[in-house]
Amino acid sequence: MKDLLDELAAAHRAMGKGSVPAGEAYTIELRRRYEAQIDDVWDAVTIPERLQRWLSPVTGDLRLGGTFELGSGEHGEILRCEPPRLLKVSWLYGPDADAWAGTSEVEVRLFPGPTGGTDVDLIHAAVLGEPLFPTYGPGAGGVGWDLFLLALAQLLAGGETAEHEEVQKSPEGQEFIRRSAAAWGRAHLAAGGEPEHVAAAVEATTRFYAPDPT
Repeated sequence: MKDLLDELAAAHRAMGKGSVPAGEAYTIELRRRYEAQIDDVWDAVTIPERLQRWLSPVTGDLRLGGTFELGSGEHGEILRCEPPRLLKVSWLYGPDADAWAGTSEVEVRLFPGPTGGTDVDLIHAAVLGEPLFPTYGPGAGGVGWDLFLLALAQLLAGGETAEHEEVQKSPEGQEFIRRSAAAWGRAHLAAGGEPEHVAAAVEATTRFYAPDPT
């Protein structure tokens, strides 16, 4: 349990504003350091055999301008690829995703740390209306990314392939989710969210990712 909570504390979270082709967007932003060299981290976020071990199986034309699809349903286009420092993709989900073209992008930036390791910035910019943002706040995507970055940390440390469902259903994973939702609530407050809205969003996010078994 301590290891999971240490991983949660390793990330800095922020909510901000940005833009995507469809217009103004809100952003969820994570920054954390991995004790791995930049080339190792770059390979983990771009090579299909390693991506599937912490994110999801990926197929497609994996080059600049090409398209990709994850086994979990997300898909998009590779917008920028500058090894080993920058990857940017469009990020859509679901059968109606084409109607939302240009509304969601994910960017990953890598920086070699001053004393070793690699700093990773992940920025997900999205235009979201009901029910996602008003109901869940930044936790709508933030908790999911926290879980994925936990799995990436385990991979880079030489661990096994992530079993996302098992982690989420375990008591330790449930506590990780509750604390992640609360952390995104604090980021929402820091960005100017109304306390009542933030509290309701944290509760809704927690119920979504860690529903009460009763």
